Amino acid sequence: MLPLRCIHPDENLLIGKIIEVDGTHVMVELDSSIEELTRVYNTDVYSIGQFGSILKVYFGDKLLFMFVTRLRLKSEMDADRGNYIPPNEDTRILEADLFGEGSWQIHCNDTDKHCSLNFERGISTYPLPLQKVYLTTSLELKSIYECSHTDAIKIGNYVGAAVPCYANINELFSKHTAILGSTGSGKSATVAALIHAITEYNPGEGKPWLPHIIILDPHNEYQAAFPQAQRLVSDEGTLKLPYWLLNLQELIDLFIGKTEFQATSQTNILKQALVTARREGANTIEFGEEQISVDSPIPFSLTRLVELIEQNKPPQASKQEKHNSIINKIQMLQRDSRLNFLMNQWDSGNDEIEDILAQFISTENTLKVIDLSGIPSDVAGIVSSTIGRLLFLYKLWESPDDRKRDPILLVCEEAHRYVPNRGDAEYSAAQDAIKRIAKEGRKYGLGLLLISQRPSEIEPTVLSQCNSWLVLRLTNSDDQSFVLKFLPDSLAGLAKLLPALRRSEAIFIGQAASIPSRILINHLSEEQLPCSQDISFVTGWSSEGLTQEEINNVAHKWRTQLRGEFDGGASERIDEGD
Repeated sequence: MLPLRCIHPDENLLIGKIIEVDGTHVMVELDSSIEELTRVYNTDVYSIGQFGSILKVYFGDKLLFMFVTRLRLKSEMDADRGNYIPPNEDTRILEADLFGEGSWQIHCNDTDKHCSLNFERGISTYPLPLQKVYLTTSLELKSIYECSHTDAIKIGNYVGAAVPCYANINELFSKHTAILGSTGSGKSATVAALIHAITEYNPGEGKPWLPHIIILDPHNEYQAAFPQAQRLVSDEGTLKLPYWLLNLQELIDLFIGKTEFQATSQTNILKQALVTARREGANTIEFGEEQISVDSPIPFSLTRLVELIEQNKPPQASKQEKHNSIINKIQMLQRDSRLNFLMNQWDSGNDEIEDILAQFISTENTLKVIDLSGIPSDVAGIVSSTIGRLLFLYKLWESPDDRKRDPILLVCEEAHRYVPNRGDAEYSAAQDAIKRIAKEGRKYGLGLLLISQRPSEIEPTVLSQCNSWLVLRLTNSDDQSFVLKFLPDSLAGLAKLLPALRRSEAIFIGQAASIPSRILINHLSEEQLPCSQDISFVTGWSSEGLTQEEINNVAHKWRTQLRGEFDGGASERIDEGD
């Protein structure tokens, strides 16, 4: 509640008058008596002309609010328009964009009268030239920034207002969000702050709180930030994503590839053998073969698949090259120790689909970090595609009631690797999977959190589906221009701040934000941060160097392409998952 005197204009807050209105864009001439761009009012210090700061105009019983986008001299504006510039012209012009309006509600009780500000986004009334412009008080800012949703998490503080910034949980996660920022802008820390905030949220009334979050972690950053999370690692045996879970297109990408012209005949060879292998696998697990298709996640033997391709070879040796090419690729992938999680032979005869799903869909530990750092880049796209498709199809085949009880958030770190706009062949499957989640996931309770340091390299269709944005410092002009394409014209002024934002400072816009604003993300302690900080040369060079045993350990892991510890002498690797 605000004191009743706040309803009326206070001349101590007057800073100038409007000289031009162009739609939502307003130009204000600052009062010539203003010598410093700060003002103290009721012990609070207010900045005048700071980018993103909020001003107000009284219009009858309404207040119109605008955020500052530019401050310049009137002589510069006249020069741009080709007008005459009088000598000694030093008038200052402040440019701002209207974004919302409010009205006062008076409340009476037996002992007092007070009022509250009812704020709404959008403009229905426009100011007129010569109207006075005032600073917005801290009490009014709290009313503007106040989150009316009870289901909200604190993600930071508004810059310049010392008011907490809350984001609506449903708007933030069910309708997709993008976190964008250059290297060193605090991007990973922002992701960690969001996830910490959501895991620490309390719905009250003794209700359980099981936020189901799956993080695709390409650099093994998030283990440090979330030690309590279930880790799924390719070279530790904790991640199992068997080849038979892949659909036809993903298997074509894996066994045939698309780096060169993909022959239709090779696809037909694989498809024919795959159908037979899946049917035989269905019979083994006693699942009716008439119910399956070439894409059904039915286990099958790789050895049997190779045998079927061999059997289908034409008698002429000159025509066997296409068959041999597929067989050679399968055998080569099987020999790659980095791909054991993917290429291990199915020979148990058991239906393992429940164990595979339990890695990603379980209530024992709903926060899961999938470490993709040990996976070769030419397979990473297929792996991320399979995980995304698995989650989407799981949600698709759930009943409507089940979906309501089990929404999932997929966090896609380094999104430009998996959904690039370059059309790289090895990422085509991942693009299709993430695109489908972006377009349809919200209907089935599957949210998407995209993180990238190069937004201009992300597939535009995916990025355009995000309804909320946290944009940290962007220094690349291409990235700045790309982000502007997705923002309303009225927010172009805020985009000018992008190159100068501090670390962990962001422009927060979209449906999850009360208003478009500049915020400072929640501060995290050292143990809550991802392991993404740069290596300190001073610290490193002032410590003891590596021992010969440690160097040998590095060489061993380099040779085996695995990150497990080495005993120093034996040549066999030590795998935690074995």
